[in-house]
Amino acid sequence: MSQTINNSTLNNTSNQKNIKLLFLFILIVVGGLFYVKWSPYYAKAFIAASKHSIGDSIISGKAAVAPPPSFAAAISYMTSYFTSVWKAVILGLLIGSLVQVLFPKAWIKKALGSKNIKSTVFAGLTSLPGMMCTCCAAPVAVGLKKSSASTNGALAFFLGNPTLNPATIIFMGFVLGWNFAILRVIMGIVLVLGISTLSSKFSKDEQIDIELLNSESKTLESTDTLLIKWLKALLQLIIDTIPAYLIVVAILGAFRAWLFPAVNPAWGNSFIIIIGLAIAGTLFVIPTAGEIPIIQALMSLGLGAGPAAALLITLPAVSLPSLLLVKRAFPTRILAFVGTATAILGIISGFIGMIVL
Repeated sequence: MSQTINNSTLNNTSNQKNIKLLFLFILIVVGGLFYVKWSPYYAKAFIAASKHSIGDSIISGKAAVAPPPSFAAAISYMTSYFTSVWKAVILGLLIGSLVQVLFPKAWIKKALGSKNIKSTVFAGLTSLPGMMCTCCAAPVAVGLKKSSASTNGALAFFLGNPTLNPATIIFMGFVLGWNFAILRVIMGIVLVLGISTLSSKFSKDEQIDIELLNSESKTLESTDTLLIKWLKALLQLIIDTIPAYLIVVAILGAFRAWLFPAVNPAWGNSFIIIIGLAIAGTLFVIPTAGEIPIIQALMSLGLGAGPAAALLITLPAVSLPSLLLVKRAFPTRILAFVGTATAILGIISGFIGMIVL
C-alpha cells in the first residue's frame, strides 16, 4: 500500500515538473516567435498590401542579373542572406535544443511519433506558427527527431514551416496575386503531407544514426543539471549545423548567376526552363519569403508563369544547406527522396501554372 502511494506521489511530482518545463518552453517559443517573426511580419503585411512589393530580389538586388561567380559574389550573398536570417537561425537553434530538454519525450512520441497520417497532419499544423525558412526550421526538426518524433512527423514540421507559412502566403497574394497564393497553398499541402508520408516508408528498416541519436539522448538524460543538458544539446546542434551551413551558402551565393541566368523573353513557358528552374530552386537557399521578390523580378524581365510556379514551390521548401543541416537525423536516402520529390512537384506546379496562372 505504501509502495503504491509512493509511486503515485512520484508520478504526480514528475507530472508537475513536466508541466512547469512545458510552460517555460512555450513561454520562450512564443516570446521568440513574437520578436523574430510575428511582429515584423504583421508590419510587413501592410507594406506588401500598399506597395505590392516586399523588397528587391536577393539574387540580383536592383540589377537585372546576378553577379558573375566570384569570391566577392559569395561574400555579398552571405552578407545579405545572414542579415535577413540571423535572428531566426538563433531562434531555431534555441528551440531545437530546448525541445530536447524541456519537452517530455513521451508527449512528443505520443503526438508526433506515429507513422500514420495523424502525426503528419498534426506536425504540419504545429509548423504554421513558426513561419521559419527551411534552414531555420532544420535545427528544430533535428531536435524533434532526437526526441522520439517519427520521420514523417519531423519532416512535416520541417517542410511545413517554409512551404505553408501563412505570412508568406499573405505577402504573395498582395505582391504576385491571389492566384499564386492559392496554387502555393494547394501544392504546399500536397508537398508537406505527400513527401512526409512517403518518406516514412523508407524508414521502416532505418539504420542510420540510431546509435548516434541514442547516445546523445543518454547524454541528455544523465544527472546533469537542466542548464548543462541544454548547453550540451545546443553545442551539439551548432557543431552539426553551422560550419556546413556557412560553407554551402557561400558556394551557392558565389554561383547563383549560373543557377539563375539572365532571363530571355523567348523562354516564356519552356518545359526545359521549368525543369531547370525547379532543380535550381530545390538547391538554392533563400530567407523567408525570399521567393516572392525573386519571382516578381524574373517575371518583370519576361519569365513565364510556368517557370515562376516551379520556383513558387521549390525555392522555399528545401535547399541544399537545409538538407545538409538535418543529415544527422535522417537517412541519406530519405533526404535524397525529399530533394527529388520537391523538384518533381516543382515541375508539376510549373505545368499547372502554365494553365491556371
